[in-house]
Amino acid sequence: MPSAPRLVAAVCLLVVAFIVSTMIINNGDEGKNYGWFTYVNMLIGVVCGWKIMGKRVGRGWTAAVNNGIAGVLSTVFWALFVQGSYEMFRLAMRHRFDGPFEALIAIFQIGVEYSKQLVAPEILWTLAIGALIAGLATEEAGRRWR
Repeated sequence: MPSAPRLVAAVCLLVVAFIVSTMIINNGDEGKNYGWFTYVNMLIGVVCGWKIMGKRVGRGWTAAVNNGIAGVLSTVFWALFVQGSYEMFRLAMRHRFDGPFEALIAIFQIGVEYSKQLVAPEILWTLAIGALIAGLATEEAGRRWR
């Protein structure tokens, strides 16, 4: 069911995903083609905001902060999983794996490698502040537009 809190949560996580993706690209390898990286992460942010954060509104301000943290962490998890899966398929098409189980394990290994880029202090602060703002804005939207 469409509602204002779901829309606010989706827009907040879309903005957080855009900012963090841009920071990762700026901190990443120079000359690397990131392709649809930012757009895919933004779409994941919208889905996580709509499905995860939007339905947990109206439980108070403490729960709102926890909701924002859960939304940002789920967005990061799914973005790492989707980007790792894409990279695994790209490598699999070049016959870099000996079998299907090695390819499945590679998804998580690639995700862990990608997560090392998130450890930069400015990215961690952006995720934390984005989680706080997203959670509180979603809660306020739930209180204001019932």
